[in-house]
Amino acid sequence: MPVQISLIGPFRVSVDDRPVPDASWVRKDAAGLVKVLALSSARRLHREQVVDLLWPDLTLDEAAPRLHKAAHYARRATGRADAIVLRHEMVSLFPDEAVEVDVPAFEAAAASALAEGSPAAAEKVLEAFAGEPLPDDLYAEWAGEVRERCAALRSRLVDLARAPSYERGRLEQQIRFCRTRDGVTLAYATSGTGPPLVKAANWLTHIDHDWRSPVWRHWLLELSRRHRLVRYDERGCGLSDWDVESADFESWVTDLETVVDEAGLDRFPLLGISQGAAVAVVYAARHPGRVTRMVLYGSYPQGRLVRARDEADRRVHEVQVELARLGWGTDSPAFRQVFTSEFMPEGSRELWDAFNELQRSSTSPENAARVLSVTGGVDVTAEARQVRAPTLVLHARGDQRPPFEQGRLMASLIPDSRFVALESVNHILLADEPAWQVFLGEVETFLAEDCD
Repeated sequence: MPVQISLIGPFRVSVDDRPVPDASWVRKDAAGLVKVLALSSARRLHREQVVDLLWPDLTLDEAAPRLHKAAHYARRATGRADAIVLRHEMVSLFPDEAVEVDVPAFEAAAASALAEGSPAAAEKVLEAFAGEPLPDDLYAEWAGEVRERCAALRSRLVDLARAPSYERGRLEQQIRFCRTRDGVTLAYATSGTGPPLVKAANWLTHIDHDWRSPVWRHWLLELSRRHRLVRYDERGCGLSDWDVESADFESWVTDLETVVDEAGLDRFPLLGISQGAAVAVVYAARHPGRVTRMVLYGSYPQGRLVRARDEADRRVHEVQVELARLGWGTDSPAFRQVFTSEFMPEGSRELWDAFNELQRSSTSPENAARVLSVTGGVDVTAEARQVRAPTLVLHARGDQRPPFEQGRLMASLIPDSRFVALESVNHILLADEPAWQVFLGEVETFLAEDCD
């Protein structure tokens, strides 16, 4: 690797297998410039962003000489004229070289170990990335988020490495069945120990398949580590009855009501993901005494048809419903891939294949089309205003299913809510992306307040 940068433990830079001597960093802001650029996803930032991070008390004009001087000393320290490139208002770090930075490498390795649930993998990551991140920047505001994120990951790795055997990724789920008032058999599963957390059903679940799928495995393991997670297949999906007469939005709310009663839960926090968020909102509005807290991710108070701006938007919805009806059950994944690429645009080929198969096995073509048709007409704006439970609303900025604006709208409607924007384009967060760890940290902190 031509350029290697270590930010965990002592600051180290190696260029063409040549370590840069510590004494070469004669200016702290030169090292700081390298660090903030190394931590950016594309190793480049607009110069205004650089100034805001490194010299927040200065105007752009006042900071310009410092930026140029820091860039000069960074080039001199590394012995490379292309170490810092300022062009067209952008500041770049080794723009034409392969650069390896240990912080994202640590985050990816930690996410993989946590998703796998392996104590040995957790110990290996802890050994490979020993040390405190950015120890020379304890009081720099720009370093705070990175330090907190790494600390949270390290804490989870330590917990996994030291956990009793029953917590070491070998969690088991128990599947049970219950019947709704209108005679539909529902499958629900429980996993983990601790205070309860109820997850409303979302797009085409299959509680048995999900447990083993790389698409949802990291979600279920992490949510089960500190909670007794209760989740279920809505009617028409998974292990619940497929052949049902009623499968409208109101019946989805009935499914949730049936499961929590059958599970013997009186008061509990409620998690709603995607379409499950709207169901959670209606349940919380109708049962304010039972929902202690609510977490909504990738939510939308208005379905595609409700928020459609013109005939073209409505046509897109109709085409997707017809795609599901015609191609869902075929051996070719081409039809289902339309949905998969929206749910996980950054997913690997393995994840795409797994999600395609998960969708095919979760329901019939007719049921898939019916679910899409119902979600298009969702409108819970009135119910959202009636929610009294403290609510955490999270949404990925680049989400292609419910757009970011829908998450903001949901948070603006619920009186006691807090909104968190996640840096991701994935509707289903991936195990190895930083946004997943931010999500976990925010959710655990929020739910822990219920136990205080």
